[in-house]
Amino acid sequence: MAEKVAKVGVKKVSGYLYFVDKRGDVSRAKMARGRRKGAKKIEKVKQVGVKKTKGYLYFIDKRGDVSRAKMARGGRRRKKAKKKAKKKK
Repeated sequence: MAEKVAKVGVKKVSGYLYFVDKRGDVSRAKMARGRRKGAKKIEKVKQVGVKKTKGYLYFIDKRGDVSRAKMARGGRRRKKAKKKAKKKK
């Protein structure tokens, strides 16, 4: 379950990807559709300054606020494959 970190209220525009950058601010980048070349321009939308904690994924929720969720680490253990015993005749 996600928990709200900061109330920002960013209005999202279609065609842009919104994210929390390294400094903890809300930024956006234009989504690439079928293009391979070209530098992606990143523009800062709102200066928030969220202090990030290791082990959490930070994102912009539906209401335009900064939220975080605990990252899934490790996953499920896999069963060991059974080796078939060779029968000697």
